[in-house]
Amino acid sequence: MTTHIATHIDIKGVNKVFKTDEREVVALKDINLEIPQGQFVCLLGPSGCGKSTLLNAIAGFSLPSSGTLVADGKPVTGPGPERGMVFQEYALFPWMTVEKNVAFGLEIKGQSRAQIDATVDKLLHMLSLHDFRTRYPKDLSGGMRQRVAIARVLALDSPIMLMDEPFGALDALTRRNLQDELLRIWAELKKTIIFVTHSIEEAIYLADRIVVMTYRPGTVKRDILVDLPRLRDPSAPEFNALKRELGMLVMEEQQRHHDAEMKMAAVD
Repeated sequence: MTTHIATHIDIKGVNKVFKTDEREVVALKDINLEIPQGQFVCLLGPSGCGKSTLLNAIAGFSLPSSGTLVADGKPVTGPGPERGMVFQEYALFPWMTVEKNVAFGLEIKGQSRAQIDATVDKLLHMLSLHDFRTRYPKDLSGGMRQRVAIARVLALDSPIMLMDEPFGALDALTRRNLQDELLRIWAELKKTIIFVTHSIEEAIYLADRIVVMTYRPGTVKRDILVDLPRLRDPSAPEFNALKRELGMLVMEEQQRHHDAEMKMAAVD
């Protein structure tokens, strides 16, 4: 007997068109995805393929021009508490300490001081931040700042986490450490995660499922389930076979991007 896993994010016929005085740019075209509860999905592709545009649509920051988005059983009409967003730029309040940054959303929700203190303390320990609770963002490394940003989203207990290249600016060692932290948190808290990346290796290391997107207009080129055991070994033959397959798909789109840029330059 198979167990049915409910669809947590339902994307049907989503299109996004940006209009300027001179022209229209079709950023997304006919995106259809069903993402079950608890799945870790990576959106992969070169710059200009609409990964962040799709993520921002799901977040409710920039709604689609047409089509429907349903998250956690509700139509997406704007930002909502069921969808937490982690940005590449950390987006921390520089005048607040680590613990104040993590507590901020809980204070806005009007939770009691005892509830806030308990949640913040738990998350600071979970993300190895307890020794830095009274520090300010300027005193932290990039990796530590991103831990604080993740803790702040986790504090709100959103069932869906949206992550826009959160480790893109970090060095390789810090990036791998945070990838492992994220996988541990995901396994423990059973969040649904949509994670934007342009790194093929990162996508394979993290994801249950990789959605490869085409260069503009952004469409779904391939939707691949990653059937590799965790924790994944980037040196394993199966890992590298998938890396080669994804590399060819992404390179095709990078070539399309290059050809389009050359064509535009020739017209100008």
